[in-house]
Amino acid sequence: MGVDYYNVLKVNHNAREDDLKKAYKRLAMIWHPDKNPSARRDEAESKFKGISEAYDVLSDPQKRQIYDLYGEEGLKSGKIPSSSDASSSSSWRTPQFHHQHRQHPPNAASFRFNPRDADDIYAEIFGSEGGGSARGGGHRTFRDGSFRNGNFANGRSSELRKAPAVENPLPCSLEDLSKGAKKKMRLSRNVYDASGKMRVVEEILPIEIKPGWKKGTKLTFPEKGNEEPGIIPADIIFVVEEKPHPVFKRDGNDLVFSQEITLLEALTGKTIDLITLDGRTLMIPLIY
Repeated sequence: MGVDYYNVLKVNHNAREDDLKKAYKRLAMIWHPDKNPSARRDEAESKFKGISEAYDVLSDPQKRQIYDLYGEEGLKSGKIPSSSDASSSSSWRTPQFHHQHRQHPPNAASFRFNPRDADDIYAEIFGSEGGGSARGGGHRTFRDGSFRNGNFANGRSSELRKAPAVENPLPCSLEDLSKGAKKKMRLSRNVYDASGKMRVVEEILPIEIKPGWKKGTKLTFPEKGNEEPGIIPADIIFVVEEKPHPVFKRDGNDLVFSQEITLLEALTGKTIDLITLDGRTLMIPLIY
């Protein structure tokens, strides 16, 4: 069946030029590579190119008519699909919408598909809003990072802004900080799906607490914050907090143990049984 360009742009088969532009703008603002974190750049580039190709085909009357009649294969190869292929695609294509442009169906074999560059489409759509064309000697592409969070209404661009980091407490016992431990933290965040709609997803972040960590130690998960158009997601930072311990207090890398004794015990001596953080029992004699 090939690519359904109407579904890529989330428009119906009656979509007019204004509808196509609105759909393209909405999706381009979400999937432009320079508007996405580095971890999603490959996915964003693929989505952005697909959106651009869909707009290129559907906004061009000739390409759109051939696509509606013969599908993606007929458009790109110039080969008319077999009758079985045509019948299988008839349920989702309605070529009659564009017959008013020509008296007879176009000949796919005589047509050569020449796709437009994704950057040119982007510059044309957004650059035109500044009252002038973005083409010419000054034209730059998303590959050189020139469209980072641009102010398209006046043709200017600026660096992509990153949301402020979000800090969360990470309560740890003295046992955790002495021996090390593994924890799992549940994170809920807003993300955009492939259709450009925002949804809430839950993610489990694994945390490995290293022996010797202390209060104030920070563990960073880059760009795990909420996704917003034109903004790099915030880093999520977990900050170690030491839970109170019933026996010990920490002093740097030392543990302090306090024990009240009677005057008689102080004068005659006493042996204290002390259980350490790793479970060992120490017999500590108090000698006068």
